[in-house]
Amino acid sequence: MPSEEVTTHAAPTRIGRVAPGAAEPGDFVSAPSVRWLFTSRAAGVPWLVVRVLLGLAWLRTGWDKVFGPASAAWMEDGAAVRGFVQRAVAASQTGEHPQVAYGWYVDFLRFVGDHSWFFAKLVAFGEVAIGIGLVLGAFTGIAAFCGVVLNFLFVFGGVAGENPAYLIAGILLVLAWRNAGWYGLDRFLLPAFGTPWQRHHPWARGRVEMP
Repeated sequence: MPSEEVTTHAAPTRIGRVAPGAAEPGDFVSAPSVRWLFTSRAAGVPWLVVRVLLGLAWLRTGWDKVFGPASAAWMEDGAAVRGFVQRAVAASQTGEHPQVAYGWYVDFLRFVGDHSWFFAKLVAFGEVAIGIGLVLGAFTGIAAFCGVVLNFLFVFGGVAGENPAYLIAGILLVLAWRNAGWYGLDRFLLPAFGTPWQRHHPWARGRVEMP
């Protein structure tokens, strides 16, 4: 679709004011490949693979915490979370560039450690819920976002492991919330519930329009 010509030599203006004829953020359209990847029904197929693989990984780790051999450390006294907090706090006090580099996060970790019995259960059941949501394609964007938050909490605590890979996949699924769950329950849930800013999405057109 032809776009309007964008003026590239606008007169200088004061900060916070837009000169007549200057481009607005909404004047710029995403590349067709980007729109296809994040809005088309066909792109739901590769997102299905990413979504299910990531969901199974979350489900496996959460299931082990709730029902596995070491579940007592998560479901009873929260010893697993306490141990994580102790190691992270200790890591924040070593060297000039410690693994846990943010003082505010150390304070948060201490709070978590004081209530480890609650946060251990929250993490365990949260991972199971994230995995189920991703595998079934139910509110995919929300499930992926919750997973990204957990990954960041682990990374801020000095734990790498699989978290960087999970982060990349999770962020991409958040961006693809419109079509990542097309081959899943979102095909029915999103039209039924809509979003806080738009109650209904035009799924029937085969493409979810960019807001």
